[in-house]
Amino acid sequence: MNMTISEAQKLLDTYVTGSTLRRHCLTVSAVMGYWAEQEGEDSEFWQVTGLLHDLDFEKYPEQHCVKVKEILETERATFPAISDELIHAIQSHGWKLCCDVEPVTRMEKVLYTIDELTGLIFACAMARPSKSVMDMELKSVTKKFKTPAFAAGCNRDVIKEGAHMLGMELNDVILRCLEGMRARHEELGV
Repeated sequence: MNMTISEAQKLLDTYVTGSTLRRHCLTVSAVMGYWAEQEGEDSEFWQVTGLLHDLDFEKYPEQHCVKVKEILETERATFPAISDELIHAIQSHGWKLCCDVEPVTRMEKVLYTIDELTGLIFACAMARPSKSVMDMELKSVTKKFKTPAFAAGCNRDVIKEGAHMLGMELNDVILRCLEGMRARHEELGV
């Protein structure tokens, strides 16, 4: 039995209080769920993974993707459905950035890729008069993607490497991420 979204939300509420990081976690969760649906995978498990992927970032930024393992193993006393698979997936999104846990499964590769990409797309939306993804075209995102000064904190190399790991064209990855954000735009505030 896997952890439920409501359990994951309770855990997130304990460790993440900042509104920006909470919105980011929700956005990654939404896109992970959308991606899972497109591929016929377990949408709830993918969403839980997305929701909890930055669980340790606010309290332990210098130990991001490392401290989360200890946190989740401790939290198993309250949430016994926390699996080793979930822990590995969450850690793997920091591969080569802050930890050495490599993304192996399809889900882990998607998380690794879209973590940075959702941030870039959100920044693109905020730069638009509508402040929305609903009227945003793929070409708008790709143009900003090619401008390193725009949303400079979003690591384009990770996004490109992730697309390669997924065996997908970059534009296809961007489009699916954009579609995932559109699917829950009202909840995400974008």
